[in-house]
Amino acid sequence: MKAPVGRAGTHRRSTEARGIRAMLVGVLAAITLLLPVATEAASYPDSMASTGDSITRAYNTGFFPYTDNAAGSWSTGTNTGVASHYSRLLALNPAIRGKNYNDAKSGARMADLNGQMTKVVSQHVEYVTVLMGGNDVCTSSPATMTSVAAFTSQFRTAMDTITAGSPGTRVYVVSIPSVMRLWSTLKGSATVRLVWSLFGVCQSMLKNPLSTAVADVERRSTVDQRERAYNGVLESVCAEYRRCRFDGNAVFDYAFSAADITGRDDFHPSLTGQKNIAAVTWAAGFFGP
Repeated sequence: MKAPVGRAGTHRRSTEARGIRAMLVGVLAAITLLLPVATEAASYPDSMASTGDSITRAYNTGFFPYTDNAAGSWSTGTNTGVASHYSRLLALNPAIRGKNYNDAKSGARMADLNGQMTKVVSQHVEYVTVLMGGNDVCTSSPATMTSVAAFTSQFRTAMDTITAGSPGTRVYVVSIPSVMRLWSTLKGSATVRLVWSLFGVCQSMLKNPLSTAVADVERRSTVDQRERAYNGVLESVCAEYRRCRFDGNAVFDYAFSAADITGRDDFHPSLTGQKNIAAVTWAAGFFGP
């Protein structure tokens, strides 16, 4: 025969049972909250779009010179040699096949991103890349570069548009490639310097490329600092949105070589450059290792 349990023992066991139940409820709640995040991180999109400028249009990399070549784009391109984000995602999720929209436009500035995002909203994609700002820094002179305040406002407006219009879309924001590195990498070539001068390429940075005059050195520093400020804006504004991810300056910090730049204009990425941008951004993005 079991000994009778006293009231104190019964109360203690009841309290312990309630404590265990409360702990289990808490654990289950935590697991429930984590499940959507884990599921989303492991899933791949069924559709995607790209926004930006001539870099994302793979300008001057196709058969016909001085034209766009969307197939060579680091983001949504189909050229197998580039191994774009789209190509990589297609290998992981065949459902994305044919649903890759390149909404970038050669010559675009940050002021144009909102219009591109409006188009992205209408396409109902699950993933969109942003590489914008090169034309805000590469102008005729430092005085004509976009102000940091305007750049910030324009980018936030575009982010508000995609977030409100397509709240489930993951947005991947890529840093602007370093124009200071472009200058330092190619300035030693007389042919390149001639092209930069004749066609007025990015004169805010590339004017008088061999000059060591104080005014030219300071001009280059001013442009570099403005670009760094732009990338800082991309990072800080992106952080305000739950489904936005910045590349951590992976592209800006990428030590590209002359092979990454097309010899047709000595400014835009070559197909090799597109391939390397794809690899660098993939590694720093939503789906990379």
